[in-house]
Amino acid sequence: MPTANFLPQPSKRFAPRLLRLLPPPRRLQPVLRIVVPQRWQRAWLEAAMARVLATPIHDGSLDFMRGRKLAIEVTDLGLRWVLTLRGDRLGVVDEEPEASVRGSATDLLLLASRLEDADTLFFQRALVLTGDTELGLTARNLLERLPWESVPLGLRIALNRGARFARSARAAHRCEAV
Repeated sequence: MPTANFLPQPSKRFAPRLLRLLPPPRRLQPVLRIVVPQRWQRAWLEAAMARVLATPIHDGSLDFMRGRKLAIEVTDLGLRWVLTLRGDRLGVVDEEPEASVRGSATDLLLLASRLEDADTLFFQRALVLTGDTELGLTARNLLERLPWESVPLGLRIALNRGARFARSARAAHRCEAV
């Protein structure tokens, strides 16, 4: 008797058709602003950073961010957070950044999930670094050295699945093979 093979498997031709029905991220921007207010975004981002970056904050590896401002911009969702280290917390502030990393939701998810490396995304111009490039590169290098195992398992799974889904949806919209 077959084990799990008795369940219907989605056709490789059917999945892209379904994914094409999803709206691209830029169309979700107005809904996102209403459903997830900026104060919730800040709280979630600060809580996630506190968990993921606890060790670099406490061992001093993140001291280069003290008083410095680095922005992360999700261009297709119209999101922007300016980060700075104050005391022992990396927080979101309403100030002008010294450097900015910009990219689409999909590309930033691919970077965060480590399914794509930063160099590849920058050379493909999928991510853009502006302003104080030394600050941006120092932050990128720290994040690349961060042991992936130190990221909470649930967050690693969510990032990985979200990035794979976003990459598949983008490929379906572009009529590309995944």
